[in-house]
Amino acid sequence: MRPQSIQIPGLTLLNNLAPHAIAATSEGGFISAAAPQSKVAAPAMPRRKENKKTKARRALAEAQAVAGRNGHAHNNPARQELTGPRLYRPPNTSNVSNNGITARATPSGPRILTRDSPRDERVAPSEASGGIPDPSPLYMAQSSTLPCSLRQPRRIFVIIDLNGTLLYRPNKRQPFNFIQRPHARQFLDYCIDTFHVAIWSSARAENVDKMVSQLLSPQQRARCVVIWARDKFNLSPADYSARVQCYKRLTSIWNDPSVMASHPAAAHGQRWDQTNTVLVDDSAEKGRSEPYNILQLPEFEGPKAEPPDVLPQVHDYLNLLCHQANISSYIRHHPFKINANYRLTPPPGVHTR
Repeated sequence: MRPQSIQIPGLTLLNNLAPHAIAATSEGGFISAAAPQSKVAAPAMPRRKENKKTKARRALAEAQAVAGRNGHAHNNPARQELTGPRLYRPPNTSNVSNNGITARATPSGPRILTRDSPRDERVAPSEASGGIPDPSPLYMAQSSTLPCSLRQPRRIFVIIDLNGTLLYRPNKRQPFNFIQRPHARQFLDYCIDTFHVAIWSSARAENVDKMVSQLLSPQQRARCVVIWARDKFNLSPADYSARVQCYKRLTSIWNDPSVMASHPAAAHGQRWDQTNTVLVDDSAEKGRSEPYNILQLPEFEGPKAEPPDVLPQVHDYLNLLCHQANISSYIRHHPFKINANYRLTPPPGVHTR
């Protein structure tokens, strides 16, 4: 089969690498139970004087109530829930929006967490953090134009995610132990030598620093335009510590002074925007504010579930974007897709059968 690789000046990917792994360590569980609350009886109210008809109606109502409790308490879950302690709250699908983000809810009852327990669902950010963004009408209009190719490729601005994109953390509570996606280091080498690169992760700054230190050399880190972490999402203090959905608003990185100054023609008034920027991320929701500037690749969850040669295919797609006058227009009309028949071009001098 004919190789799918397209090259522009810069490094080429190799096909003889195995993912680097650091074994995850075990962890124990813990219990976070709600404090018991005592029941306080309401003070008895004095009963007004009743006539015979009123007494008869009250006696009949009390008898019916007692009969209802005795006859239906065991087969009426709703009534049981009212008369006994509530230890489990069934999922409320009405709190889930059409974009898959769960609305905020107050937890109740004891909760047992173990190593194998699923993580809480992400909740929508509060209004103090900007809420859920939508693309602007101007952005949508500019992305709807027809793609147009350039005569010569140019260096574009590539913003790269970490977890789920370049690496996988088997144990979320051990953030420094991770497995690299196949070809991750070679992919980063190529990107830094060929494009203007930024790293942007929703992980905390100390975790991002540790992960980047194992992926890049000090010299490569210095060549990155910026390396951003969770503190760059403008989250409120409560949202920063919670499991909220983070949104990578590209306008915030485009308007950053150091990013603006990194454009090769910044002195002539040119800047990074939707025509020359691409976000490489496994989550389309994170790129919601600029939906046609995201190159969404499959989430990396370990080598066993990995499609063949994902990052080499991303490499080739980025090379195609270098030839586009408007990246958002090209991605809108030709989004990135994994090709199951892709075959990596062997390095020069290597013969294959």
